[in-house]
Amino acid sequence: MLICAASNNAGKLKELRRILERMGHQVKSLRELGIDLDPEETGTTFAENARIKAEAFCKASGLPTVADDSGLCVDALNGAPGVYSARYAGHHGDDAANNAKLLQEMQQVPAEQRTARFVSAVCFLMPDGRELLVEGECPGTVAFGETGTNGFGYDPLFVPDRVGLPDGTTVENTARRSYAELADGEKDAISHRGRAMEKLDAQLPAFLAQS
Repeated sequence: MLICAASNNAGKLKELRRILERMGHQVKSLRELGIDLDPEETGTTFAENARIKAEAFCKASGLPTVADDSGLCVDALNGAPGVYSARYAGHHGDDAANNAKLLQEMQQVPAEQRTARFVSAVCFLMPDGRELLVEGECPGTVAFGETGTNGFGYDPLFVPDRVGLPDGTTVENTARRSYAELADGEKDAISHRGRAMEKLDAQLPAFLAQS
């Protein structure tokens, strides 16, 4: 199936394309489709924002569209930055500023209280208006400093509880590596976005058969 991957975030687009192509789909980015839109994310939940983006880009592309809204929810900060993860420091997509603010906010929080989870809501929308919404989570902790370069957003600060293995299983992250220190396969097997896309893959055949 030819799918529009609805993201202006280069890192997120890379992950969506990698996972969707592994599922057997052909993926077109917004740039490849000549679409220049930036819909306002006015939702109060990840699911609402994913739906807003899916609707805007599905209408613009005329293609089945996958949109994701995701973020980091930190227990010690009562779930912040949450849906405001991309603009936590005030400017949308400023990873360095967002990470710096998170470290500052967490400065006095001890290791045992730095639990957090990444959350991803994925909306698959057909041009006829039918939608499939799934969510995935990855539990972990917020580190005291950034490590790794194979990631984006809060990846250098987030230490997942588990990591993936080549056979698809997972093991405890005893080395305490951050998202940004993991290879693509190690991350996809346990990531919030990877888990949401697994649910999408499992539910998509029945969803499409309803047409």
